[in-house]
Amino acid sequence: MAQMRQRLRAEHYSSRTEEAYCQWARRFIYFHDLRHPAELAEPEVNAFLSHLATSEGVSASTQNQALSALSFLYRKVLGIALGDFGELVRARRPRRLPVVLSRDEVRAVLSHLSGTGLLVARLLYGAGLRLAECLELRVKDIDFEASLIVVRDGKGAQDRATVLARTLREPLQDQLGRVRRIHDADLAWGFGSAVLPGALDRKYPRASFDFCWQFVFPQDRRWIDRATGRQGRHHVDESVVQRAVHEAVLRSGVRKNASCHTFRHSFATHLLEDGYDIRTVQELLGHKSVKTTQIYTHVLNRGPGAVRSPADRL
Repeated sequence: MAQMRQRLRAEHYSSRTEEAYCQWARRFIYFHDLRHPAELAEPEVNAFLSHLATSEGVSASTQNQALSALSFLYRKVLGIALGDFGELVRARRPRRLPVVLSRDEVRAVLSHLSGTGLLVARLLYGAGLRLAECLELRVKDIDFEASLIVVRDGKGAQDRATVLARTLREPLQDQLGRVRRIHDADLAWGFGSAVLPGALDRKYPRASFDFCWQFVFPQDRRWIDRATGRQGRHHVDESVVQRAVHEAVLRSGVRKNASCHTFRHSFATHLLEDGYDIRTVQELLGHKSVKTTQIYTHVLNRGPGAVRSPADRL
């Protein structure tokens, strides 16, 4: 497992992918009674993946992730090329339409949020951000002059720029003012550092104390590095915002299975409704392929919702 983590980091996989792949490798090993993967081959991989689909009922995307993790384990870590999987029982990946809120529903949900949860939700809808992308924003990523938000190291390790809504300029400036006061107080106590990506902390030892590297949404409490005793501010945990949005949806009376990611779906759909071309929306969302963005064309009012049923003419 240590070799697998080392290889994942050497190839610059994200921390989320690292945890997911290692989890699947552990489950695979335990499924075969703690036998070493080098003693196993295609039939055992096939049996594990088939078990996931038939006994545990996992989705097709989850099964594909497990297959990718095991392929990485064998090819990159063990140096073993997997051959034919034979009669692999694989669930078909269904075509799902995204949950999209109307503008009135977005307004209703936002009306039941406050504080950090409200500002984060407004950013998710106003800029089409993923929740992790929003919470990982640094002070330097907000460009008020150009009305841009720069997403660093987003999904697929890609940077992109998206729009900064005019209505969010003042709330964000107030939030950065709050971050400045917290940071100044931390510095006065001898703290005030933030976690830097990659090896920047070694290249620029004092950069983590700069205000521009602080998170836009810092936690209330400082984190402590047990190895060095160093203290600093990490960003707000995702679960805090997810819980607030879930409760807001329930209180608003919106009868949809909406979540934080629903704001991103609504952002894309409403842009298409307003007449923006799909390539523009693709760039703002950071999709590699326009085919991914095309899913939002199926939930526009020009689709089935605009068709008049013959029952209405009776």
